[in-house]
Amino acid sequence: MMQGWRRCGGSVALVWCLALPAAAQEGVVEVSVTGEGLSEDSALKDALRRALEQGGGAEISSHSQVENFQLIRDTVYARAEGIVSDYKVLEKGDGAGGTRFCKIVAKVNKSAIATTWGEVQNVLDQVGRPGIAIHILERIDGQIQDSSIFESQLENRLIKAGFNVYAGQQLEAIAKKESGDAAVEDNTAKMQAIAKDFGTQIFITGTSQANAAGVNEVAGQAVAMYNGDAMIKMFHTDTAQLLASESLANWRGGARGFSAVSPQAGKKALENAGQELVERCYMSVMKKWATQISAGGELMLEVEGFNVGDALKFKKKLEAINADKIRNVNQSVTKGVATFRIKAKMTAEELAEHLVEGEFAGLIDIVDLKTNRIQAKKKGG
Repeated sequence: MMQGWRRCGGSVALVWCLALPAAAQEGVVEVSVTGEGLSEDSALKDALRRALEQGGGAEISSHSQVENFQLIRDTVYARAEGIVSDYKVLEKGDGAGGTRFCKIVAKVNKSAIATTWGEVQNVLDQVGRPGIAIHILERIDGQIQDSSIFESQLENRLIKAGFNVYAGQQLEAIAKKESGDAAVEDNTAKMQAIAKDFGTQIFITGTSQANAAGVNEVAGQAVAMYNGDAMIKMFHTDTAQLLASESLANWRGGARGFSAVSPQAGKKALENAGQELVERCYMSVMKKWATQISAGGELMLEVEGFNVGDALKFKKKLEAINADKIRNVNQSVTKGVATFRIKAKMTAEELAEHLVEGEFAGLIDIVDLKTNRIQAKKKGG
C-alpha cells in the first residue's frame, strides 16, 4: 500500500489506496512541480497551474496563433483544478521573502486541455472578449485622489490578460456630464448603470485608503509610515449578483521621507500593498469567468405585465427549452413585473433567440437585451 492521490477540492485528510501507474491512463502525463504564493492555498494553486503548463505545454503552445490566445490560455489555467485530475503534496513550507511553497506530483489530462480550450474559444466566438468596468475610490489622509493606484494596477493586469477594460475615470467623466454632480465619485449605483450601458459583464468597485502613521527609522533611513485597508467587490453588471469579495486589512507600509504626512509615501504604500490584492482579484475574476463557461452563469429575464399565474406557466416553458443548458429557473412577481433568474450554460443573446420564436413570440415582446439581462413585456399588455 502507498499514499494515494488526492482529488482537487477534496478533503485535506490523507487517503491510502493503491496508486495506478500514469502509463495506464491514456493521454495522462505525470509531472512534479513546485508552486509559490503568499499563502499555502495560493502556493498550491500556483503548483497546479505549473503542472498544467508543464504537462500540457505542447497542446497549449499549438494554439499560440489563435485570436485571444492569452485570454483563452489564462482561462484554461484558471480551471487547472479540473484539468489536473489528481495530485499529491510532496512538500510544503516557508519560501523566500515571506512566501509559501508547495511541491506536488500531479497527473495532467491532455484530452481535458483540448476540450477546455474548445469550450472557451466557442464562448469567445459567441460573445467576444468579456468587458470589465472598474471604479475604486481611493483616499490618502482622508482626501479623495484623482486616480486610484489599485484601480490602475488591476486595469493593467486585466488588459494584459485580454479583457476589454473600462476605467473608473471614464465612468466618472460620463457620470458627471450626465448628472452635473461634482461629487459623483461616491455614487456606485450611477457608475454601475453606466458600466451596464457599456455592455460589460463584470463591474468591480471598492475603496482603498492610506493614513499617516508617523515616521520610523529603517536601516538608517527616515521612512514615512502609513496604515491602510482596502475592500474590492465584483458583480455581474446586469444582475448585480455578487461574484467575489476581496479585502486587505491592517496593512502597513511607507516610503523614505521626513514628513509624517506625505501623499507620495501614501501612494507608494498603496502600490506595495496592491500587488497582493490585485493578484487575488485577478484570480477571482478568472475563476468566475471560467466557472461561468463550464457550469453556466445567471441570466435575468424581466417580463412586465405578468401575474403569478402567467409567471408559473412561463417558468415551465423556460425549463423545457434545453435540459442540458437550462440548469435551474427561479421566478418571483412584484408589482406586475415577473423576474426569472435562470442558471444557464448559454448567453442572454442565445436565450433571446429562443424567446422570439414559436410560442414564446406569441407571449412576450423583448424590449432590451444586455449581456446577462433580458427585459420584455407581455404581448398585448
